[in-house]
Amino acid sequence: MAIRLGDTAPDFQAETTEGPIGFHSWLGDKWGVLFSHPKDFTPVCTTELGRVAALKPEFDKRNVKVIGLSVDPVGSHKEWAKDIEETQGQKLNFPVIADADKKVATQYDMIHPNALDNLTIRSVFVIGPDKKVKLSLTYPASTGRNFDELLRVIDSLQLTSKHKVATPPTGSRAVT
Repeated sequence: MAIRLGDTAPDFQAETTEGPIGFHSWLGDKWGVLFSHPKDFTPVCTTELGRVAALKPEFDKRNVKVIGLSVDPVGSHKEWAKDIEETQGQKLNFPVIADADKKVATQYDMIHPNALDNLTIRSVFVIGPDKKVKLSLTYPASTGRNFDELLRVIDSLQLTSKHKVATPPTGSRAVT
């Protein structure tokens, strides 16, 4: 069953690189970004997690908590964190969920039915402080994501949650 915009984000308990969490409690009254990656130690995933770590201060400014997920175990995530720091120059500064039983990946529909069932696709969910899904993006495992663009979208979501406006894409010209 697909999660739709406006649905309450499923709550879950999980082990992470920073210890166990209850997702809704962990989010508290903040915005959240939950994103999956197919496999630890893969080149595209390594660059993505390095980029998210570099952008963490930007997420923090927006009152947004970030959390990654894959079906690899915590021990693998912790070893991979060393590789991310070495190759990307960024220390992992957010938790990564170990979802070996694929419980969270299944709740969030992150396993592609026509691909390997031991890999997650590149999903992104932006969740508001009300625990409602504000944005969902799905990329194939072969395509990396642009987390700078995700920040622009979060800015729009936060602005439009308070004001009845629409926001144009970056670089567009105003229409009069």
